[in-house]
Amino acid sequence: MILLTKLDGSIVLISVDAVKYIEKTPDSLITFLNGDTLFVKESIEEIQKIVIKYKRETLDKN
Repeated sequence: MILLTKLDGSIVLISVDAVKYIEKTPDSLITFLNGDTLFVKESIEEIQKIVIKYKRETLDKN
């Protein structure tokens, strides 16, 4: 799970495995597998780096 920032400044913890795709708008729009959406402040590039770091840390533990 990764931490991201909602547009109102609150922090949200999301499951990477629940993400269907992310769109680049002025902010980043995350669409989940269940159809829910969420705008976050982080750019797609920032989210990609966070996810890569998370996946590396997860794989290193196994």
